[in-house]
Amino acid sequence: MKFKRVLLKLSGEALAGDEKFGIEPHTIQEICAEIAEVAKSGIQVALVIGGGNIFRGVSASSKGMDRASADYMGMLATVINALAVQDALEKAGVHTRVMTAITMREVAEPYIRRRAIRHLEKGRIVICAAGTGNPYFTTDTAAALRAMELKADAILKATKVDGVYDKDPLKYSDAKKFDALTYIEVLQRRLKVMDSTAISMCMDNELPIIVFNLFEKGNIFKVCKGDMVGTIVRGN
Repeated sequence: MKFKRVLLKLSGEALAGDEKFGIEPHTIQEICAEIAEVAKSGIQVALVIGGGNIFRGVSASSKGMDRASADYMGMLATVINALAVQDALEKAGVHTRVMTAITMREVAEPYIRRRAIRHLEKGRIVICAAGTGNPYFTTDTAAALRAMELKADAILKATKVDGVYDKDPLKYSDAKKFDALTYIEVLQRRLKVMDSTAISMCMDNELPIIVFNLFEKGNIFKVCKGDMVGTIVRGN
């Protein structure tokens, strides 16, 4: 099964590479070269990028900052990441549009669903920035929302590990990897695939989620082609 349209969810931390903070240009170039290869093959690609490499709203609110203010700051961080990824993608030879849920016309288009779909149909990569535009919702939830609005065939959740495990494989050598899971299993086991709101939305709309290792070369293209990579989360 080859997907025709996908939504790729990238964490902000992925853009920092080996650094603990900020944007690492070489890492972004490598990631975007793979995404460009997918787009050039004819698969329509939308992106949602986190902002954790610049600012984490949840972390700031736990330290006393107003949650809504912290979340808005996090949304702005995702716009910075989106512009960096746009630059790298266009240097890789693909047309790209950044569309933001918070209006900032000088740097990006406002997110309009029909316009975003038209961009995808014309072969442009659409980067959906600023989350949902509302506080208290994560970029995971934004990814689920945008994937459904844009009629994506699947959410591709790019991570640092090669799928979903019963516990952190970076800490526990006996961690067990799952090849497939149902949405209910993810929720009941409290597995850290995406937050529970995002999982529930995907379950209600039968949208599959594929979790895979972003840093293994060629994985993005393999997932889009339908190869068995990582862990798939779906209905029964």
